[in-house]
Amino acid sequence: MFSKILIANRGEIAVRIIRACREMGIESLAVYSTADADALHVSLADDAVCIGPPQPKDSYLNMRAIITVAKAKGAQAIHPGYGFLSENADFADLCAENGITFIGPGGDVIRRMGDKETAKSTMKAAGVPTTPGCGIVPDVETAKREAEKIGYPLMIKATAGGGGKGIRIVNAPEELEKAFLTASAEAENAFGNGDCYLEKFLSPVKHIEVQLLCDSKGNIVCLGERECSVQRNNQKLLEESPSSAVTPELREKLYAAAVKAARAADYTNAGTVEFLLDKDNNFYFMEMNTRLQVEHPVTEMVTNIDLVKWQIRIAAGVPLNFEQKNVFIHGHSIECRINAVSGTNELNLLHIPGGFRVRFDTALYRGCTIPPYYDSMIGKLIVQAKTRDEAIRRMQSALGELIMVGVSNNVETELAIIGDKDFKSGNYYTDFMKTHFQG
Repeated sequence: MFSKILIANRGEIAVRIIRACREMGIESLAVYSTADADALHVSLADDAVCIGPPQPKDSYLNMRAIITVAKAKGAQAIHPGYGFLSENADFADLCAENGITFIGPGGDVIRRMGDKETAKSTMKAAGVPTTPGCGIVPDVETAKREAEKIGYPLMIKATAGGGGKGIRIVNAPEELEKAFLTASAEAENAFGNGDCYLEKFLSPVKHIEVQLLCDSKGNIVCLGERECSVQRNNQKLLEESPSSAVTPELREKLYAAAVKAARAADYTNAGTVEFLLDKDNNFYFMEMNTRLQVEHPVTEMVTNIDLVKWQIRIAAGVPLNFEQKNVFIHGHSIECRINAVSGTNELNLLHIPGGFRVRFDTALYRGCTIPPYYDSMIGKLIVQAKTRDEAIRRMQSALGELIMVGVSNNVETELAIIGDKDFKSGNYYTDFMKTHFQG
């Protein structure tokens, strides 16, 4: 087992990893930008080193600086959390070149699964259902020809996309050229790769994902599914587990497809296979996330399995000590992402809700200032209960008790979602925010 791990991240996920390290008796090494000098993860870690100015490219994305700190301080492994370098194949390779364990899959796997067109062709060859579409289209004229074969509506998707960038829905031929050029330019700007492909736009659909743990011995377990259909601009706002739309029979099929996907990718560590589920219970592979998910706490709440600890164990070569038959889903869990909705603010008052099976993952504390340079998510409120109805009521109570004075946030929006009759019924799809809250 490792004696020291560098956490190449910030915010609540850095705090989450530091706590897991503490419980495992592993020394934690934090890195931070000058904007995060007073951040919670810096004070909680056993040691911390400043790696640069506020902009991510100069600090949290500075691969060489992070490797230098890890080597100088004797860290044997690096946990990337999510975002930043967590799905950067070059960084995983750089860790390996320097004799440092990257807590996640290898660079080759990240590279294959990170390229959405390659990932889709890999899944198709493995017998995993995929959405009808085509490979990379090099120009507008090729896109027009392929679009006629696929049919409208369709989606233009960046092969290196993520976070909702490089995606456009096209309803008619006259919209195609502008959408293609815009998506490609956005992808080039965001990822340095403007390649796009086309696929059929399916609607209405649910966004369902299966959480996996895969060790280096070939053992794979599925830890339930998560419903992630409440989204705004392709960014998730709320997640729950299990999905009320997934029957035991459908769950078996999803599990089988997810395991096929993991084996086809030669996957190791924690990973997530994401599917689109239509109203007839047909499901299609969307992508594989080669990292810890933001929404991992709902899985932890219903399975009582600590995903971060298992990430560390698997990276250290420890095999899974349980099988699929040992995984049980207990009740229902919901997570609401709490986002700041304006720039830099000082948190003058913070009251964190408590109570049975209520969890708030955050790096906030009274008097802290939220830097404007990073992701807007400032916390995750998670509840678990015996039933979905009870979990909804528990979340309503917890949201009502969460107080953050001085920081504009989206708590009222989350309350509106939780209180909506279609959400309560489970009869909602990925267009929920657009149809119920005007986008």
